[in-house]
Amino acid sequence: MLSNPVYDPFQILTRVYSDGAHVKQAITDTYIEEQYRARTVKIVYGVLENDGYFDFCIKHYAPKAPKLVVRIVLKISLYMLLFMDKKRYMVTDCAVSLCKKLGKSGVSGFVNAFLRRFNREEVDATLPQGMEGEAIALSYPLFAYKLLTKEYGERAKAIASAKSAGVSVRFEKNVDKYLNKRHTATPFSKNYIFDSFVRDEGFDKGEYTFQSVGSIAICDVVSPCESLLDCCAAPGGKSVLLAKKCGQVTSFELHAHRVALITAYKQRMGVANITEYEKDSSVFDPAFFEKFDAVLCDAPCTGYGTISENPDIKLFRKSEDFEGLKVAQTAILDNVSKYVKKGGALYYSTCSLFACENDKVVGAFLKNHPEYEMEELTSPLTHDKKTYGLQFLPDKAYGAGFYVCKLVKKG
Repeated sequence: MLSNPVYDPFQILTRVYSDGAHVKQAITDTYIEEQYRARTVKIVYGVLENDGYFDFCIKHYAPKAPKLVVRIVLKISLYMLLFMDKKRYMVTDCAVSLCKKLGKSGVSGFVNAFLRRFNREEVDATLPQGMEGEAIALSYPLFAYKLLTKEYGERAKAIASAKSAGVSVRFEKNVDKYLNKRHTATPFSKNYIFDSFVRDEGFDKGEYTFQSVGSIAICDVVSPCESLLDCCAAPGGKSVLLAKKCGQVTSFELHAHRVALITAYKQRMGVANITEYEKDSSVFDPAFFEKFDAVLCDAPCTGYGTISENPDIKLFRKSEDFEGLKVAQTAILDNVSKYVKKGGALYYSTCSLFACENDKVVGAFLKNHPEYEMEELTSPLTHDKKTYGLQFLPDKAYGAGFYVCKLVKKG
């Protein structure tokens, strides 16, 4: 019996759209026909990447919004038509078949008619002019696209449309046995980006790990020291990499299940000089006052720099989130600054593209903390220099966007 290519993506996307699950977790939690895994994952990510545009397409032919089940089926079908060059009759048959399998035979006629009538040129001709139309075509939330354009001007479109360069892998050993796969070398030692990379026994043996270029670049600017605190540490990639050049790493994480991720990560990679704690980094603990040579504060943020890897961010982030996150970023940075020794370094980083989460947070911090001063950084990865830190943008940094700065506590 032939597999219906729509079924597994539908199950995963229902978890995302209906339950609010993060896409990576939804994929992990859903049974997938293994032989079709690559196809399924491609469709899931493709639908989420183009969600806003597909909503516009559906609205064009159905002013009264169909129910969620129908919208998901149509979005999968549109992706297959527009980005996988599948035959219209095949896509239509799969969609109608799925509707019937789901007990939704009553809507199969609508789905059939929609897919037979759909015409991209006709839809695109009705896109609004200017920024609103660009945001829809890019499937980028309008509030975020306006902010992106305000900060980066004409470059905003390239930033918003940047795709992931591939799978970023950092090797500890036996790297040569994997370099027969198609890859791109990054500026960082033993870090390569592959078009595709299937996890094998080398992962469990600690020969390599999957770590983003942004995460590696942040660790690269941290100077070697005897004691370092990674205060928002899960899943543990930065802690593990920093343990190579720091004598002792302490890792804080708010939730127990995420502390367990750090423990598993360090054990898999064979790292012994990390101690992890379940701890709220925004709440002062006198036991850690001026205890560390360096503190890395990789603060919670909107995550817009990671959209190429986490397209579901565009679904769930709202404009009001910025204010709440600013409160959290400020509270954590203020608190962990107390844990730095005199003469020590405080590193602030995010995976955000926006100054309101980056330079503006740092500028406000420095006004309130005259005991700190900025120290300039550099990186071999292409970046923009901001007032206080380095901003990496997806169109120039392998699809990754992030920020990092270094502050020194006067001694």
